[in-house]
Order: sequence, then structure tokens, then C-alpha cells
Amino acid sequence: MHKVVLVDDHPFIRASVRALVTQAGHKVVAEADNGVDAITAVREWTPDLVLLDITMPRMDGITVIERIRALEMTPKIIVLSYLSPEHYAMRCVSAGAAGFICKSDELSTLPQAIKSVMDGYVYFPQSSVPLNGKVGVFTHEEQLIATLSNRELSVFQQLSNGMSNKDIATNILLSSKTISCYKARLFAKLNVTSVVELADMARRNSII
Repeated sequence: MHKVVLVDDHPFIRASVRALVTQAGHKVVAEADNGVDAITAVREWTPDLVLLDITMPRMDGITVIERIRALEMTPKIIVLSYLSPEHYAMRCVSAGAAGFICKSDELSTLPQAIKSVMDGYVYFPQSSVPLNGKVGVFTHEEQLIATLSNRELSVFQQLSNGMSNKDIATNILLSSKTISCYKARLFAKLNVTSVVELADMARRNSII
């Protein structure tokens, strides 16, 4: 039996995942609904495994992964997300995660993912590997998005969801001025001139 910390800002998702984890013979020792509390829970409970969303209040999941990896503890980390694995799975693995599961797929794959990861393997969907068959504007846009830093990608996703600079700043513990700088940088890197264009690109590429 492994000790598990569960991190997701949606109570229904936490309840569903908790049930699957318990059925698989493991114990959820702590839960958190934001990134800052996730770090606190990992420090306090020293879990074997962390199940983590990547779009949460107060600190995004990729930053949480990096912070956990900076601790003197080495829990395995599996990311659970509705976001496109094509843009996020390899970023999570690079940050230190051992697995990625799409919430849009059946969560019934979670027990197998846990077993694989705890046995020392990496578990993520095949769809997270870029598809060479895509051509034209989508390939070009994917290449542009791939140049974004993890923080830029997080701000991109939140702006595209209609969040204000102030709300994003509160969400990821930065100043509104800093978010404005990220916004300007995104416009330049992605060759867009408005948040509407930004959101359209996000939808075309499954960022939102």
C-alpha cells in the first residue's frame, strides 16, 4: 500500500480519484485544492505518490512538480488534466512527473498508471507524441506554442479562458504588471494582436 497525496481544485474529481486509489489498495493521506497547499501536504506527509492537476489556484501544477523535485523527498508524480497532452505531457515529464493521464479519458486507467509508475516506469498517452501528419497552420502554431516557457503557457491558457490580468496574478502569485509583460510577450511570440486571437489559437490547439 502506498501513501498518496491528491491535489485537484474540483471536489468531484478528488472524490472520484480517491475512490479509485482506495479500490487499488492505496491510502490517500492528504488532499489539497491549490498548489501552495500541495507543497505543504507533501512536506508534512512524505507520500510515495502525488496525483496532481496542473491548472490550479495559487501555483500551477508544473511549478508544483518542480518545487517537489527541489525537496529532499522523491515521491512519484502523476498528472491528471483535461488539457491537451500534446502540449503538456512532455513538459510535465521534463519537470519531473512520471505520468500523465487525460481526465477526458476514462479514469479507470489510473490503477494501471499507478502500478506502472510505482514500478519505475513512465506512463503517458501516445497522443502526447507530436503527430507528423498535421500540416499547414496547425503545424506552424504548434511550433510557436512549443517555444513558450511553462509560465508563458500557463498565462496563455488562463488569458484564453477569459481571466483578467489581476485574476491571473492572484492565481499564480505574481503582480499584475508582470502578467502584462507576459501578455505582451505572448502576443509577440504567437503573432497575435488581441486576446480574442489568442483564445482562437488556444481552441484550435486544445489549450482550452
